[in-house]
Amino acid sequence: MKKLSLRLRLIIFFTIISCIVWSVAAVLSWKETRENIDEFFDTYQLALGRQLAAADWQNISPESQKITDKIIKNIYNSEDDDDTIGFAVFNLQGQMVFHDNENGKNFAYSPTTGMFSKENIDGDVWRIVRIPSADTKYIVAVGQELDYRDDIVSDMVEEFMLPWLIGLILLLVSIIIMISTEFLPLKKLTQKLKTRNPDDLSPLETTKIPTEILPLIEAMNYLLQQAEAMITRERSFISDSAHELRSPLTALKVQLEIAQMSEDDPQTRASALKKLELGIERSSRLVEQLLALSKIESSFAKQSNVNEVIDWKGTAGQIIEEYMPEAEQKHITITSHLSNEGPAANGNPVLCALLLRNLIDNAVKYSPDNARITVYVQGGKLEVINSETKVNQDILSRLSERFFRPAGQKQAGSGLGLAIAERIARFHNCRLAFENKEEGFSVSLLPL
Repeated sequence: MKKLSLRLRLIIFFTIISCIVWSVAAVLSWKETRENIDEFFDTYQLALGRQLAAADWQNISPESQKITDKIIKNIYNSEDDDDTIGFAVFNLQGQMVFHDNENGKNFAYSPTTGMFSKENIDGDVWRIVRIPSADTKYIVAVGQELDYRDDIVSDMVEEFMLPWLIGLILLLVSIIIMISTEFLPLKKLTQKLKTRNPDDLSPLETTKIPTEILPLIEAMNYLLQQAEAMITRERSFISDSAHELRSPLTALKVQLEIAQMSEDDPQTRASALKKLELGIERSSRLVEQLLALSKIESSFAKQSNVNEVIDWKGTAGQIIEEYMPEAEQKHITITSHLSNEGPAANGNPVLCALLLRNLIDNAVKYSPDNARITVYVQGGKLEVINSETKVNQDILSRLSERFFRPAGQKQAGSGLGLAIAERIARFHNCRLAFENKEEGFSVSLLPL
């Protein structure tokens, strides 16, 4: 089931709450008005009854009734609101001696006095009070139809609540207009997002956006910025990878063709197969490096750092042992000064091992025969020094670029080793520093 929009929910909420408040106010107003009207007319009935009780009813005659009836009829509008009040006077024998010629003539005799009662007269409910006369020889009954009181209460409540109802409607219309106006920028923003080109990752406009929604828009802009940076990296990575893979694949194809055409020349064929084998190894190494770099880029983008203690000493010692046979073939001496005081105490041990392996691999690969490699892990610093090796000052700043290889380089490689090490360093809030020292070429891993 589709959920209602926030705008519509707010309008429904305010409408329901306003109607409930107005209804409660109307009910309370009706009750209070009814109590006041009852109190007023009860007092009026008692006052009239007191006046009638003080009159002299002993000398009253039927002629007096006729005369008063005639006088009342001659009064203008005397028949209006005939249910306002009624009265009748009875003697102790229950005979009616006088009435108002309208409703009182229908009153019934009752000896009970001093209290209000509700009685049904000609199908209508009346509120009647009976009081004894001053000479205690008569009983005066004064009554009023309750529908008349209800009509007065309804009229008063209507006159009082109708302006409030009109004001409430105007208020709700104003609230609807205000809510619609405030949500208009979001509606426009939604339309822009629907019609936006998928390649358009430019920031969303933040002008005329409500303060409560602004953090969401800013977060979306940050996400768009991250997505644009990630897509840019991926496009660059794919472009560079395709470029770098083209050359070794072309070389492999050439060597394969040479091997196929050299069936009668075993020596040429063997040479071609050897070169083909080396080319396959180089391509495999390149693919491995590309996959490693892609994984690091992805981890860096997600900030999925593994917060584990890094055993710099044990990791460095193990990697040095792995490269000892290759170093011995070139008569290279590897010395180490190791401790666990590396540039980062916590992080991703697997990535840190890859960083160390790339640095030591480069040192062994690009050092000349009979060179000396020194590995330091101490004092919050990691450093690998290649003796007998110097790097041109102009290219020091480019060594960590992807696929960068200095001109004239004879060693096989992909140009990704130091780029991977640089990304791992950034991943651990560190940096790579390249420097030519008296001892030789130095690569250091330092905290930022």
